[in-house]
Amino acid sequence: MQLDSALAVAGIAGLFGLIILVALWPGEKQGARLLVKWGVRNPTADQVSVAVRYLRRRRFWYPWLFLGLPLIPGAADLVGERNANSLVFVVLLGGLAAEILAQRPSREPRREAVLAPRGVLDFAPLWTVIVSGLATVAAVGHLAVLRQWGPLAVTVGAAAVSWIIVLLAVRRPAAGDPEVDLALRIRSARVALGLGTGTAATLGWTVGSTTTLAAFLATVVAFLAIVSPPPKQRATTTATR
Repeated sequence: MQLDSALAVAGIAGLFGLIILVALWPGEKQGARLLVKWGVRNPTADQVSVAVRYLRRRRFWYPWLFLGLPLIPGAADLVGERNANSLVFVVLLGGLAAEILAQRPSREPRREAVLAPRGVLDFAPLWTVIVSGLATVAAVGHLAVLRQWGPLAVTVGAAAVSWIIVLLAVRRPAAGDPEVDLALRIRSARVALGLGTGTAATLGWTVGSTTTLAAFLATVVAFLAIVSPPPKQRATTTATR
């Protein structure tokens, strides 16, 4: 794609990202809704402020990522023809940027430490790791057979980014009280794994036969299951209504 065309696509994509940012810029209602969804009962004002900051750190990057994505060689066609994929990439990269920034020591007063060390499986259950891994491997294998090296590389890259986010979510300094901190770490890990799985669905399985359609639908179901709050948290939320 020529530079002028790439700049035009980048401008349109950046404007689209800005519209999304304005529409989705979180306030107290969105922060409270996020915490309730992920199992924090009756969140206080301090807890909500942590959740709002968590969301803003991610969504701030949307316009800039939409603007920059078309300027990457080979990515302009993806943005122009597969808007669902570009949205997944932007959300994934926004999460990565937010988790990198969250590695800085918190300026808030030190919270009570969790004595038991936590690992990946404390935030992303084993079944989510297995399902996400199987979905990615299946998509990569299918793309390799078809020799679609570009989508294969993007699928592998998205999976790698999702795992980096998970690992950063495990090791970043605590934010807020332990209940909020746990809920936000779980959300970060599960959404990241889900987005990696979603990339495998949209890039790995172009609908051309009954088999590929079934594989696509199964991967989408896996994506929805992974990004959903754990049943225990949903039950807790329902019980408080």
